Amino acid sequence: MKLVRMYTTAVCPFCQRAEMLLKQRGVQEIEKIRIDLDPAQRDLMIEQTGRRTVPQIYIGDTHVGGFDDLAALDRAGELLPLLGAGSS
Repeated sequence: MKLVRMYTTAVCPFCQRAEMLLKQRGVQEIEKIRIDLDPAQRDLMIEQTGRRTVPQIYIGDTHVGGFDDLAALDRAGELLPLLGAGSS
């Protein structure tokens, strides 16, 4: 399964929902980058994604977007293949 990286804050309901969905799909570990604790990481997130809101989720090198984008991928049946589920 590919590495999942998520820009997040301490209190973010959409981040919690994204984490829950990812875990339901078999993701065991999520690299969380807390932008509320590190302003430089917030700046980097904005520079990389063009977005200011969290979560911002990467699966491997692919920027997925936020929770709504993640949920849409899941509904379309595209999340598991992107995660590399079932492959090493």
